[in-house]
Amino acid sequence: MKKITLMIVAFFAITATMNAQGGGFNRKTPEERTAEIHAKLDSAFKLEPAKLTKLDTALTALYRAQQTKMQEMFAGGTRPDRETMMAEMKKYTDARDEMIKSVVTEEQYAIWKEKIEPSMRPQRPAGGGGN
Repeated sequence: MKKITLMIVAFFAITATMNAQGGGFNRKTPEERTAEIHAKLDSAFKLEPAKLTKLDTALTALYRAQQTKMQEMFAGGTRPDRETMMAEMKKYTDARDEMIKSVVTEEQYAIWKEKIEPSMRPQRPAGGGGN
């Protein structure tokens, strides 16, 4: 009887530990990604609200299209090759950059590319052992 009780307690402890680890990487929604860029541009450059609203609408549509394309690429059950994925992502990054260029000056865009954009890239956790 003690063995069964001990096994049940161990099972619940393992289950609780596994659930506490989190579900892994969750991709941001198009709205969250747009809001992040909006906040960074607004705090850095204090752009006109009309420009930001126009940019928000365009970015949300772009990120929705990107999300749809990624779902299509992964729908076949096999992962597409890296070159194909990188080429597709470059199209969306270039389109995003053109949208941002349309609402900021050349100097502001240079600041965006050099300082703000790199700070928005997802950071890998520190000390992650080389799996």
